[in-house]
Amino acid sequence: MNEDIRVAVVVLGTLPLGVLANTVAALSIGIGAGVPSLGGERLTDREGRTIEISSNRPVPVLQAGEEAMKALLLKALADPARGTVVAFPAFARTLHHYGDYAALFPEKDLAEEAIDGIGLAGPDKWVRSLTGSLKLLR
Repeated sequence: MNEDIRVAVVVLGTLPLGVLANTVAALSIGIGAGVPSLGGERLTDREGRTIEISSNRPVPVLQAGEEAMKALLLKALADPARGTVVAFPAFARTLHHYGDYAALFPEKDLAEEAIDGIGLAGPDKWVRSLTGSLKLLR
């Protein structure tokens, strides 16, 4: 496990609660798939009950406005030394099958799309540089 990895989830702060929760969950799955070392361990209690860990480090959920979200995504994607970037474009919510999303995605330009959320995992300095001015979701 690399101790220098920082994680952050950034969501559009104006999303309805259920949509917001779904966005955070979907982004978290993407981060975990991109950086398996963030989880993938098991812990067993004294009675022998074993669980999968949820995360081996904090995952702050931050908020941003529409324009800040788009700027954050484009800045993160432009950095060649970046870590893992997971995006949840708003148009994805209108599709109910991953195959439809995968087929439509190549026709889209993320710079022109509304972004509901972004998941980041990578070097501490990189994630802080992208999220340092954002506030916790409340």
